[in-house]
Amino acid sequence: MGRPFSERIAGEDWRGEVETWAVAQLARAGREVTGPTEQLRIRPWSTQITIPTQRGTVWFKANCPSLAFEPRLQALLAELLPHAVDAPLAVEPARGWMLTVDRGQTLGDDREPTLADWQRVVVGAARMQQVLADYRDELLGTGVPDCSPATVVDRFDRLVDTLAGLPGQHPSHVPAELETRLRATRPAIVDAAQRLDESALPTTWQHGDLHPRNVFAVEGGELHLFDFGDAQWSHAVEVLSVPYGWVTTYTSLVWRDVLEPYCDVWGTTPEAIDGDWRAAALTQPVNRTLLWWVALEQATAAEWAEWGEGPIHHLTRVLDA
Repeated sequence: MGRPFSERIAGEDWRGEVETWAVAQLARAGREVTGPTEQLRIRPWSTQITIPTQRGTVWFKANCPSLAFEPRLQALLAELLPHAVDAPLAVEPARGWMLTVDRGQTLGDDREPTLADWQRVVVGAARMQQVLADYRDELLGTGVPDCSPATVVDRFDRLVDTLAGLPGQHPSHVPAELETRLRATRPAIVDAAQRLDESALPTTWQHGDLHPRNVFAVEGGELHLFDFGDAQWSHAVEVLSVPYGWVTTYTSLVWRDVLEPYCDVWGTTPEAIDGDWRAAALTQPVNRTLLWWVALEQATAAEWAEWGEGPIHHLTRVLDA
């Protein structure tokens, strides 16, 4: 497989390739680099570099191979929904590279998000979902994982097989007792997947990590979403799983007050989608586990030690549903 992703992107040779590409792309966009670049963060799945130009800071992002679809996806979303997503300045799809303009602080970094903020976030996501439900082939064509309800049970089986088959000392290893408990939930997952497959709400795009720190408030009061590396093609209500976790864990807000505006966009109510919501509590953890697993495919041993409990954490959430 070669060197781990994080080791490759920390090398001077790789940084040199990035800077050569970025300077050329920025010149085409009418931007001149005015200072040194800064690599702000390295993770097993991505890295970000800031580039100063005479027209403001530009962000470079590179994803690991499994998440390299993000530049293509963001370009497509910006084409279909220019009011909600910024178009990249440049993309290199084969390498998972992208340049975007700096939008300043995110909604979550600017202030403690209010109820109105959370409502705007989920309403904006619902409106995007309504449009994107008609673009399945185009979205999957970017490389977005197909996590539609019909795929969930097979994914669950494969993930349990894979994690149970890991060496006992591996951070993502599922021991025998836990494997038994997980497999006992399979009938419920089958029912949940069928429920969502027959739902009145569609299978569509879902952000995967929807919260105010992945949203910019831009001029005119619009919200622009970003950070699409966790995106999936799945049932609509799965997009609410991360907001639910944030709101109920980190705030004193009432979840129903956030949920109702989302439902209003779809012309439904919390009571009407309650069965879908309960089903998504079983399907979303399976789909989230997939993202963690592929994000760590090229991790170092130290990164597995730091992040390797992620797949188990999300997969075992089916036991709580």
